[in-house]
Amino acid sequence: MEKNGSIFIKLGQHLSSMTYLLRKTWQPPEWTSTFVPLQDKCPKSSIKDIDRMLREDMGSTISDLFSEFDEEPIGTGSLTRFALTNIKLFFPEYPMDWLSEEMELSLPVELNFVEEAKNICKVRAHFQHIQNTALVVPRVIWARKRILVLEYLRGFRIDDLSSLDRAGISREEVSASLAHIFNEMIFGQNAPLHCDPHHGNLAVRPNTSRYQPNFDIILYDHGLYRDIPVETRRSYAKLWLAVLDGDEQRMRTYASQVAGITDEQFPLFASAITGRDFIALRQSVSTARSDDEKQHIATAMANGMLPQLVQLLANVPRIILLILKTNDLTRRLDESLQTTNGPERTFLIMAQYCSRTLYEEEREIVRQNGGVFKAYNLIKIAHALLSFYKTKFRLMMYELYLRFSQISHTG
Repeated sequence: MEKNGSIFIKLGQHLSSMTYLLRKTWQPPEWTSTFVPLQDKCPKSSIKDIDRMLREDMGSTISDLFSEFDEEPIGTGSLTRFALTNIKLFFPEYPMDWLSEEMELSLPVELNFVEEAKNICKVRAHFQHIQNTALVVPRVIWARKRILVLEYLRGFRIDDLSSLDRAGISREEVSASLAHIFNEMIFGQNAPLHCDPHHGNLAVRPNTSRYQPNFDIILYDHGLYRDIPVETRRSYAKLWLAVLDGDEQRMRTYASQVAGITDEQFPLFASAITGRDFIALRQSVSTARSDDEKQHIATAMANGMLPQLVQLLANVPRIILLILKTNDLTRRLDESLQTTNGPERTFLIMAQYCSRTLYEEEREIVRQNGGVFKAYNLIKIAHALLSFYKTKFRLMMYELYLRFSQISHTG
């Protein structure tokens, strides 16, 4: 046990969880403010209850284990099936019981901190082999079902733009790093997907030991994870490549394959996965959203689109819902950075991961059908490889353009 350093502990009881910061001398506002948006209003357990739980699970008291213990939790939270299912009684146009079913499956896992520790180990192992990633995940010190103690890592909130600017951290590079991390989670082979990347679960800290990037992205709260089936991953990659190519027919085909979306449902689904108005989507998804487009979407929601969307999501496979949730949260993270270059770079990064996924699929098909010594197989694998490197080259050239533009601007 590391009594001389700061550590982070999560304690869980029943359907609520509490997050505590154990500190030696200092509790930074960057960390505590991270949890403000969570609006944790649930009753907290008393310090006696916590001490009793530690004795039951660890055979030791708080004072035995820790040099200092902040009795005020950063947050407590609870979510029950009752609350969600009863929404339907008052708002029948919003069938939310599908969400309660998902939470009923997720919460027991999220509140078993041994499982969360496994997720942490899994994601650390996966990204250990990914070069040039900015991702940092706190290591597990020890874990029990109701107790999780982690290495304490602190940083700035991603939307704390003044702190990022003062630290000389490029918002554009943070945006690109987030895109690389979460596209790897969605499209990487055997990659674990963190399904709750909201602002409270990430931080950015300076890292002067390297030039590019000169920061780390810290990822917290590893309770909600999913493994994406290979076929789902591949179909989802094909769907996004169709979106990026502006090929509506392919988009419809893979929307049906991924989520069972009908032609009638497709415009709404396309808007849901991209966060764009369908008319704008037909033109280019990689352009920045205009104020008129945002207003059009808000008006459509107010005029009856929201109940249609909820009905649509009620029939979408649960894994797709969690992927869409992750995409939506990472899109909000990106927007909060207020970068000046628009979303083109992040979409090029996504295209690179999607193209890599299709190349890996073609390699597998070729291996199963006689290898590259067959002319037809060689053509297929060459085409897939060319598409991948073409996308990678486009991204490289765009990043060079951004770099030279920045140099010219600062010069």
